[in-house]
Amino acid sequence: MPDWVWPAGLGVLGAIVGSFLATLVIRWPQERSVVGGRSACDGCGRTLRAWELVPLFSALASRGRCQSCSVTIDPRHWQIELGCAALGVISGIAVPGPIGVAGAVLGWLLLALAALDVAEFWLPDRLTGALAAMGLVSMSVAPPAWPDRVIGGAAGFLSLWLIAFAYRRVRGREGLGGGDPKLFGAIGLWVGWAMLPFVLLLACVIGLAAVLASRLRGQAVAATDWVPFGALMAIAAYPVWLVMVASGL
Repeated sequence: MPDWVWPAGLGVLGAIVGSFLATLVIRWPQERSVVGGRSACDGCGRTLRAWELVPLFSALASRGRCQSCSVTIDPRHWQIELGCAALGVISGIAVPGPIGVAGAVLGWLLLALAALDVAEFWLPDRLTGALAAMGLVSMSVAPPAWPDRVIGGAAGFLSLWLIAFAYRRVRGREGLGGGDPKLFGAIGLWVGWAMLPFVLLLACVIGLAAVLASRLRGQAVAATDWVPFGALMAIAAYPVWLVMVASGL
């Protein structure tokens, strides 16, 4: 199979998967059905036609608005679709073949978790569990070996859980969300124990850059402000995994 087939196929598949994940990210926190019923406009309730459900194309054709009531469609629909398509293309180019498929799945799940954490400060156990399960499945086609993954899963969870426990005992308040250690453990099942420090370091660098950008825009930043640390880890984990498998580490 020519190498170009992998990024092309994973890009198209990513846009389709992104359409579902965008619906999940938007509806799940509202306790709305994700898979049941026909897709409808959130403004007027009109059932959407087939051409209005084509990933990316529909948002472009409608200019991001409902054709009946002109209400702005949540931009997360096309943003997540575009993000998943891009992740599929990148994975297919960097590591064409089954490893690229595994990388695309990793990126798609991490993107959904990051989007939920940014919007809701919520890392659902079922989605984190799916990430962990797929990490174990991916060992059949991608490095590292299963001992490194198992140690990485345990080390990822325990390290952040102990930090959260110590912070709570010393400061008397929560310092990390309950989903953060679970997410770090799931990431460890993908990258192994040796790459976990790089994920954590990159997440902190991204977080500091975001805080600095906020300060430069004149926004006040306090030490007690909540930061979606799970989203930062999710953003950092994909490039670390990609570098690891592409370089054969």
